[in-house]
Amino acid sequence: MGQKFENRVAIVTGAAAGIGKSTALAFAEQGATVIVADIDEKAGEAVAGQIVELGGKAQFIRCDVTKDADVEAMVALAVNDYGRLDFAFNNAGIEIEHSKLAEGNESEFDRIMDVNVKGVWRCMKHQIPVMLARDEGAIVNTASIAGLGAAPKMSIYSASKHAVIGLTKSAAVEYAKKGIRVNAVCPAVIDTDMFRRAAESDPRKAEYAAAMHPVGRLGKPEEIAGAVLYLCSDEAAFTTGVALPLDGGATSV
Repeated sequence: MGQKFENRVAIVTGAAAGIGKSTALAFAEQGATVIVADIDEKAGEAVAGQIVELGGKAQFIRCDVTKDADVEAMVALAVNDYGRLDFAFNNAGIEIEHSKLAEGNESEFDRIMDVNVKGVWRCMKHQIPVMLARDEGAIVNTASIAGLGAAPKMSIYSASKHAVIGLTKSAAVEYAKKGIRVNAVCPAVIDTDMFRRAAESDPRKAEYAAAMHPVGRLGKPEEIAGAVLYLCSDEAAFTTGVALPLDGGATSV
């Protein structure tokens, strides 16, 4: 285990799998105590257990980011059990849209916005006051390259990620002089279990996804985790309000 974040406490939402899991493991590897938060209790407990088995410190809490009481309890866990909150990776999100805009429905719209946008807003709403008490902290939100441009057949999802970037930039400016930095990561297609399941049902998705990245491959969860840890580190002390593309060159084409 590393020591970069020794005696620091990090919250990771959506930590049961994919990018969230890799980031929780990476924080722990660098010495942080990790609050592993997810709605998937079995998988989330497994991630926390894996961290402990590797010699790290972690605790799981079930958190549905659409419920304010859950988010409040998640942040309170960090404060009550560890006395502080240094980092937050607000990563929980959903991607359930597969039709053109005029074919969508209001319930789908509301669900995507509630998780992807209000979920991030709820998290920051409770995390920032705790960080203000110590005049320091770093928050990273998961957006997407869909928040930097268009995403055909995913217009609601795209709008939600544009909104995440708006929340990120606004919070960054509001709290810049209070020692709190707020940034976003914008991944392209990442090789997670969720993507693999989608690719198995439609092999063309895998071919298209690889082709959309000039580097010729999908991203790895560990590569996103590395960027999150950098944005939380002292090396990024002058970095706030950034929406960082992690896309294998996709947005450069």
